[in-house]
Amino acid sequence: MADDRAHPVRPTGPDAPGLRGLWQASLVPLTVTDTGAPSRGSFDRDANLHRLATEHFDVLVVGGGITGAGVALDAASRGLRTALVERDDFASGTSSKSSKMVHGGLRYLQQNEFGLVYENLAERQRLLDNAPHLVTPLPFIIPLFGRDGVVNRNVARVYRSALWLYDLTGGVRIGHRHQNLSRDEVLAHMPTLRVDRLVAGFLYWDARADDARLTLTVVRTAADHGAVVVNHAKVVSFTHEPSGNVDGARVEPDGGEPFVIRASVVVSATGVWADQVRSLDESTQAPSIRPAKGIHVTVPASVFPCDYAAVIPVPHDHRSIFAVPWGDEVYLGTTDTAWDGPLDDPICLPEDVDYVLDAANAMVDRKVTRDDVTGIWAGLRPLLAPVAGKHAPSERTADLSRRHTVRTSPEGVVTVTGGKLTTYRKMAQDTVDEVVGRLGRRPLKCVTPDLPLHGAGPGAKSRRGRIAAVDGGGDTAGAPGSAVAAAAHLAGRYGDDTPRVLALTKDRPELLDPLVPGLPYLAVEAVYAVRHEMARDLPDVLDRRTRAVLHDAVGTANAASSVAALIAPELGWTPAQARAAARRYAAEVQRTLARAGLDRQAGAIAVPEARTKQAATTTKTAAAKAPAAKKAAAATKASPAKRAAQPTKKASPAKRTPPTRKAAPATRAPAPTPPHRSDTPEEPTP
Repeated sequence: MADDRAHPVRPTGPDAPGLRGLWQASLVPLTVTDTGAPSRGSFDRDANLHRLATEHFDVLVVGGGITGAGVALDAASRGLRTALVERDDFASGTSSKSSKMVHGGLRYLQQNEFGLVYENLAERQRLLDNAPHLVTPLPFIIPLFGRDGVVNRNVARVYRSALWLYDLTGGVRIGHRHQNLSRDEVLAHMPTLRVDRLVAGFLYWDARADDARLTLTVVRTAADHGAVVVNHAKVVSFTHEPSGNVDGARVEPDGGEPFVIRASVVVSATGVWADQVRSLDESTQAPSIRPAKGIHVTVPASVFPCDYAAVIPVPHDHRSIFAVPWGDEVYLGTTDTAWDGPLDDPICLPEDVDYVLDAANAMVDRKVTRDDVTGIWAGLRPLLAPVAGKHAPSERTADLSRRHTVRTSPEGVVTVTGGKLTTYRKMAQDTVDEVVGRLGRRPLKCVTPDLPLHGAGPGAKSRRGRIAAVDGGGDTAGAPGSAVAAAAHLAGRYGDDTPRVLALTKDRPELLDPLVPGLPYLAVEAVYAVRHEMARDLPDVLDRRTRAVLHDAVGTANAASSVAALIAPELGWTPAQARAAARRYAAEVQRTLARAGLDRQAGAIAVPEARTKQAATTTKTAAAKAPAAKKAAAATKASPAKRAAQPTKKASPAKRTPPTRKAAPATRAPAPTPPHRSDTPEEPTP
């Protein structure tokens, strides 16, 4: 239980001076009124599992990506009794593997999707207003290339017309309109562009967000409004009324027994898995989803320097990729190709990496190679399959619509498919309108257009401004490792929850150390993720609660053992289970890199070796014998008279030496002994 007494939150260890600036200039409040715990019961997995098994709900949402999270928030904020279950982790699918853009979609204008762009830009502005700690404006450069200092007039005219339309359909709401840039102005932001071909450029504005953090925040906001949410709980079947209508679902949660959730309406918001979920309800069906794979690669900013994002045309392919600055790295992507492989395992192939690097290298002097890549990710877009009998624009997935659709099966399951990250709120609104109709209720007003997300309290936006002021108003918040950089990092991820995160460092200053060497994430973020954000394994922490593996896959994989040891006490893991989790995680990262043709990076990962029972027993026996042998040797060296004078001591039982860690705050109640978990990693035996 949280202690209601206010206490100061200040780092006190030898590593603390570098971060004491977090408490300067009101970047972070000096005190908090609890020990860092959000309201227990609203985001407590064990308590929520009990509620799911014992309560009846108006709506059950299946799927914990951005769309399902949005549906749960919309329904709960309208006053509906709402439940949400996710078979893996929140945002573990497409919602953590996007381009991380909150944008209107400039290229959709080329497809005459004017209404879609208008809707996208309206939703972009709502996110900027409702989540200023997570969604931030981002300038984009469109470099114009030509020969002999002359750009193709048709190309320049197309871009200029598109940018004016972009401004008119809502782009100027961000506070900027597009601008013309000279050759030198473009080079000031992207100095390695080919000077022999660069002529000029355009500047326009969009926005960006950490997609996984945004999804988690929407889920937490839904919980704040009463939704009962649980991750790692798979729906295996639907239940039915005597009439045949679906009235719930049977769920198999990790670490627990199967049970049934009762709900008046079930919503499937499962993205590319929508047709699989439909098969639980409808025996025959035409595919409604056409998955499209998109991959991204991360490279050091020193290799591909750019302080503004850029739109880079792909020669001979009539499309483009993004180059987006991301801390000390830049990520490049994305591809857009049809995918007919396993939905759970979209593979980043060597040819995907080469496609992105070739596109970038066509425009720069300093070539980027596979050896420069530090991270990769691949995701699947849930594009709407062309309707039978209707003309499709082309066979390319890049030309398929990004619109969404909501349909209800004969048995009453409401399915929402299509769409994109930016429009999740509008998708959710349309879905809940359908749910309310199914419930036979009078229309309930949607309140999400002006609903702040979790952490976006009154101080979220102003705190960002104060951080910029401390740093002199520059585009970056402080040098890496500085207090200002740490403050900007935490405020940009947790908003008004930042003091609660830092409260966990009271009496544990080591939690202010980097989680992965060279990256901005702090050890406290891993502990907070497990205690208060339902993280249950290393991928939850390193792939989604933080984005460490996307920045530096090798460094993150090699830090897996230390991170596992850090969160093991929180999860109730034994040392053997922590080692197994680290080994499994490092091996999976290595496998991902190897399949992408990144052999150098894969070879740099040191996968922890398995310890057999025999080896562990031998080690324990040797350790137990060592003190006794040392004592006997010392006694042998003593004179007979001295040995006779020594009193006989009764042997005491051997004590297990705990790892060198400082205790958690005394105000926090000790965690109960965790029950058996089917997903708890076990140390393999020969």
